[in-house]
Formats: sequence, C-alpha cells, structure tokens
Amino acid sequence: MVAPGSVTSRLGSVFPFLLVLVDLQYEGAECGVNADVEKHLELGKKLLAAGQLADALSQFHAAVDGDPDNYIAYYRRATVFLAMGKSKAALPDLTKVIQLKMDFTAARLQRGHLLLKQGKLDEAEDDFKKVLKSNPSENEEKEAQSQLIKSDEMQRLRSQALDAFESGDYAAAIAFLDKILEVCVWDAELRELRAECFIKEGEPRKAISDLKAASKLKNDNTEAFYKISTLYYQLGDHELSLSEVRECLKLDQDHKRCFAHYKQVKKLNKLIESAEELIRDGRYTDATSKYESVMKTEPSIAEYTIRSKERICHCFSKDEKPVEAIRVCSEVLQIEPDNVNALKDRAEAYLIEEMYDEAIQDYETAQEHNENDQQIREGLEKAQRLLKQSQKRDYYKILGVKRNAKKQEIIKAYRKLALQWHPDNFQNEEEKKKAEKKFIDIAAAKEVLSDPEMRKKFDDGEDPLDAESQQGGGGNPFHRSWNSWQGFNPFSSGGPFRFKFHFN
Repeated sequence: MVAPGSVTSRLGSVFPFLLVLVDLQYEGAECGVNADVEKHLELGKKLLAAGQLADALSQFHAAVDGDPDNYIAYYRRATVFLAMGKSKAALPDLTKVIQLKMDFTAARLQRGHLLLKQGKLDEAEDDFKKVLKSNPSENEEKEAQSQLIKSDEMQRLRSQALDAFESGDYAAAIAFLDKILEVCVWDAELRELRAECFIKEGEPRKAISDLKAASKLKNDNTEAFYKISTLYYQLGDHELSLSEVRECLKLDQDHKRCFAHYKQVKKLNKLIESAEELIRDGRYTDATSKYESVMKTEPSIAEYTIRSKERICHCFSKDEKPVEAIRVCSEVLQIEPDNVNALKDRAEAYLIEEMYDEAIQDYETAQEHNENDQQIREGLEKAQRLLKQSQKRDYYKILGVKRNAKKQEIIKAYRKLALQWHPDNFQNEEEKKKAEKKFIDIAAAKEVLSDPEMRKKFDDGEDPLDAESQQGGGGNPFHRSWNSWQGFNPFSSGGPFRFKFHFN
C-alpha cells in the first residue's frame, strides 16, 4: 500500500500511472537481474518512497549501469526524474522502457502525457492509441481515451491559432494559444508564436515572459535571447537588455545580430552609467552633456529621449538653472503628465523663479501620484510658506536679486540701493519719510540674506525678522525708527569705498 502523504502518493495525484512503480514486482528471471542490481532497485524504491530523490536517483543509475536491459531500472529512474521536474531526462528512459517491453502500457501512457505537454500531438496520439490496442486495464483505457480527446482538441485549437495569426487577428490567436498552453505547457514553439502576437498587440512585457520560458524549454535558443534583449532595449531597460544579449553570445559568440546589438547596448549603457555617476558627484553640466550624447546615440527609440530629458531636467533644477529646467521638464510633462520626478524638479525650478502658485500646483499633482513621498510633502509645505511670505516682505525683491544669488551679488545690490535711498538724499519731508522706510528695508534685507543661518530660515518660508513668524514672540530688531540708524554706515563691510553722510 502507498501511504497517503508519501512522495509516491503525491506523484500519483499528478501522474496516476507512476503508482505502477510501487506495485511493480521484481522479475528477476525475465530481466536477468543479478543480486547487486536487485539490491539497488529495492534500496532506490525505499529512498523514493521516503522522498530522498537524489539518493534514489543514484541507486537507479547504478541499476541501469549494472543491467542496461532492465526496463524496471529505466522506469524507476524516469519516475525520479519526473519527481525532480526533469521531464527532458525522463523521456529517453520511458522510450527505452517501451523498446525493452512493448506491452508496458504504464510507460507508454506516461510518455504520451509528456509528449502532450511538449506539444508533440501526433506522437502523443500514437502512444494513446497503442495503449488502447494493448489490452489495457480499465483505468488505463479510460485515461488513454480521455487524453486522445484532449489531444484532438489541441490539434483543432492549434489550427485555429495559426489561421488567426496568418490573417493578422493576433488577439484571436492569443485566445486560442492561451487554451492550448494550459495543456501543452512545455511547447516552446507555441510560446514563441504567442510572444509574436503579444508584440504585434503592443504588449512587449507579456512577450518577454513567453520568450523567457521558450529560452529554457529549447536548448541553445539564441533567437529567444536576442528577441528578449531587443524588447528590453525598446522599453528603455538597457541593463536587462545587456544581460540578455550576453546570454545569446554565451551560446554563440559569433551570432551576428547579437554581437551588433551588444555593441550598441554596451555603448549606451556606458554613457548612462557615466552620466549618473556625474550626477552623484554634483557635476550637473557634464551629466547634461552625457545625456545629450545618449539621445544622439539612440535617436530612434523615444524612451531614451524622454528618460534623458527627465534627467537633464533634474540636472538643470539642481544646478539652479530654473529657466532651462522649466523648459525641459515641461517637454517631459507634455508626453508624461504624471511624471513625478519631472513635476518635483520643475516645482523646485519654479521656487527659484518665485512662481509659487505654479510650484504648489506641481507638488500637488505629484502628491496625487505618490502621497507618501516626504520630499514632495516638504516641498509643498515650503512652497506654501513662500507664497504666504511673498505676500508680505520679500528680501530678494527688496534688493532686486534672484533667490539663488551669491553673497557678493547681494552686497553689491545692497550698496547700490543704500546709496540711492539714503534719507540725506531727499529734502522733501514726505520723500524723506519714504526713503527712511525704504532704507530700513534695504538694511534688513542685507542683514538677513548675508547671514547663512537667517537666509536659510527665510528660504524655508520663515522671516527671521518677523515676530509673527517667530514662535515664542520677540521683537523685530529692524522695526525701529530712523533715529536708531543715525550714524549707520552701510558701506563699512571692508570694501575699498568709503562714504560720509552728514545728518542735521
């Protein structure tokens, strides 16, 4: 008897006729098996029942070597191969069993099962018909008839699939092939045919899945590796494309198409890797140049153009070139409106350009597609603070400089404006009061923007001189009267110029 949970029992649920193995009695006289072979067979049988497949296989190897004409040894070895998922290795052993014992219906029926899975329908049908003619048991007869009906159905479906493919009805061909491949799961040709249909239907990733299966089912399948590589390349996945074309060249180093494709992919891959390394090093101008080379190297595949522009957009944004960043990011977003990376980079560029409403809109759109991104959340909060701040006092606007201005530019702008708006330059009382207010704002702007810590607070949307924005309160040191600035020399920062103002 077979234990319900044993390996043999589990095999029997998939391959019913393998149970013959357990009840198959040793026919020493008929097979001419010597004592050593008998020992190997019995030990292998016990190991198989215990689930020790590798050890059982070793015993059956020894039995076959000891008696090459022993059909039982071949059958049991085939059983182990099947249990290990090695159907290709099992098939020759089952064929050998049938050659040695023509009336062994269990082996013929099992071979028919394997041939059906491989899509070799004519050969499978031949086995099933011979089983029916060999005085089978009731179960064997029932199984053979069932499999014959299934094989006939597969023949009909295959004919319909080929007709649909030839007529260009690829969706119908896929529907037929789906049904066939549920039964003929190891048919490499049918998987390659379905892959072609998927390509025609614009579903390259499904095609890749079938071609990968075909590359394993058929030995030395260079064509499958080549197609997989080209599909990955067209999808913009240059790294996987390179990996697959290398597999092709391992099988045939002189494969012309694989070698030509390999050179192209390798060149492109090298450019992209170099560009990314430059970005990591903060060398954004050089990285931009590399990505421009990527577009020139592969102008025919839009994916590389759009990905290159996405990275160029990032480089311009990080390099604080907002006008260029907005232009290139917008080109990306025209094609991919939901591109989160381009939305973030354009939002940062908008912030530099003080286009806060636009920045907020981009961050909000990005957040709709990636609500857990902390960078988006922080960027949106910053943009909202800056918008609110811009409605009050903007130190950059007071000095007339950009948000990415260097300290030297800030000092230069401050000196020019301080000279222009010094109250001593105005005699009219009303004009003098206006100048005093303007002068105080100019001095405050210089104080904040020339101090790295205060400037960072302001850039983050917080006015370090505004008591309302300072938690905990506190006065504003610049909210003073003009009298407090008497004697203040705005040009005493160590420069070569000295100006003297007289006050009444």
